[in-house]
Amino acid sequence: MVPNRQEFGFLGKFFEAGSKEFAVISESFDSRTLSKMEIALDRACLILPAGSDKHRVRRIIAGKILECAHRGDKTLSGLTAAGYAAATRLSDTQEESRVG
Repeated sequence: MVPNRQEFGFLGKFFEAGSKEFAVISESFDSRTLSKMEIALDRACLILPAGSDKHRVRRIIAGKILECAHRGDKTLSGLTAAGYAAATRLSDTQEESRVG
């Protein structure tokens, strides 16, 4: 049975159910880890400046959270730290491009 978007909020926001990426990620992590990843993503996105390209930026942050989980840190604090670090770097980059 192929999971649907509602079952995996984190994955469903970025990958089509049934896609190769969706299948690989959903098979790599249990539902508890996927839930932690979604919470980490939502927390990290709270620090993004208004007017940023939310979908593109969220995909980048999600990618960093995935990298963290693939490295073996599946704790909420570790995933959130990875998300915050990515969001901070992206916010700084966006700020520099507005100023420069």
